[in-house]
Amino acid sequence: MALGSESVHGMWSSRLMFIMAAAGSAVGLGNIWRFPYVAGENGGGAFVLVYLGCIFLIGVPIMASEILLGRAGRQSPINAMRDLVAHSNANPLWQAIGWMGALAGFMILSFYAVIAGWAMSYLFQMGSGAFTGTDAVQAKAAFDALTHDVGAVVGWHTVFMMMTIAIAARGVGAGLESTVKILMPALFFLLVVLVIYSGVTSGKFTEGLSFLFSFNVEKLTWNGVLIAMGQAFFTLSLGMGAIMAYGAYMPKDVSIIGTAATIALLDTVVALMSGMVIFPLVFANGLESSAGPGLMFVTLPLAFGQMTGGAFFGAVFFLLVTFAAITSSISLVEPAIAWLIERLKTSRTKAALVVGGLAWLMGLGSAFSFNIWADLHFINGMTFFDLMDYVSNNILLPLGGVLIALFAGWGIDQQITRDQLAVRPMVYQTWRFVTRFIAPTAVFLVFLLAFF
Repeated sequence: MALGSESVHGMWSSRLMFIMAAAGSAVGLGNIWRFPYVAGENGGGAFVLVYLGCIFLIGVPIMASEILLGRAGRQSPINAMRDLVAHSNANPLWQAIGWMGALAGFMILSFYAVIAGWAMSYLFQMGSGAFTGTDAVQAKAAFDALTHDVGAVVGWHTVFMMMTIAIAARGVGAGLESTVKILMPALFFLLVVLVIYSGVTSGKFTEGLSFLFSFNVEKLTWNGVLIAMGQAFFTLSLGMGAIMAYGAYMPKDVSIIGTAATIALLDTVVALMSGMVIFPLVFANGLESSAGPGLMFVTLPLAFGQMTGGAFFGAVFFLLVTFAAITSSISLVEPAIAWLIERLKTSRTKAALVVGGLAWLMGLGSAFSFNIWADLHFINGMTFFDLMDYVSNNILLPLGGVLIALFAGWGIDQQITRDQLAVRPMVYQTWRFVTRFIAPTAVFLVFLLAFF
């Protein structure tokens, strides 16, 4: 195995491009509809402080581990793990990390693309003024009407997957890099515009900031700390092979730990700015703060519908969500596409069509979960959509994260980690200690939280 050679799939042109791509993978729906709410409900500034600690104790070390495994292997996560395990004379079972990541990413995309399709539908509905002057009953009815319309849900799901396939098929430089080079700056610009709009028009900007940042230690429970740990892990797209795949295209002279910290910081900024957009609008209209699809597709359209210029800025918001979804989805298909190219020696276009087509097919199960399969339940009354979400987020990702940390800390040849990280001995030993003991223990606690 030629460690440190260039990937056959292409390379990022610079450190900045890798940061944009990895941040694009990390920034997704969770930043917008989950983080601001859990922060506000669990102590505001106190939660944010604990979360930042968890990011740098858990998120950054595991992200650095995943990047270094990708860059050392210079292949798809599946084949990179195969070669790294062989090179290190480690137990062959470690190869499961690559397969688990690819499977998790595939499962996540099957429901993620459906939600992204909803966002695209709302982008056009908002822009047309469909929610202007709407009330709570109408906002809820509009969302129900969309999810119950099989043709609409499948149609938007198809459009989103076609966009994902088209970008992925063009390769690392012409496809992935060209896309994030445009969409990531656009995403940050739209976010700044929305923060200004929320601050100027809501009249509740201070109240929104207070909900998000007030230091309420008494509201921060042990469960809140575990939520902060989980958020720090899940928000960075760890354990799903995407960061490992992107790491394979990272230039050799780029600092892994510094880059991982920068990505984590950007991801956190997006999450906090999303809260600065959302909660002033929610509070200005006397609505309940919440998380998840209800916040994005019922509460926020209702809030925008009552605001001056709400149709335009509501469309801007859903354009932001669509951009965030695209930069995540192209990273989710990359591990499987790269593996298929290596395995079958096929063209990237064919590999993208096969992987994207299978993800689209699997996504139909999620699309049908709200209409024709609404009464089809699996374990504990879960729909297909719920099952994909539960298995990927509560089992495969945390388990993958624990295994990545343990392999990087214990299983891999130490010379590989030293060469890849290229940091001072004290920094290396700190990373190694955290990766061996602290990070896997923390993620394992998050894993247990899902079952108790």
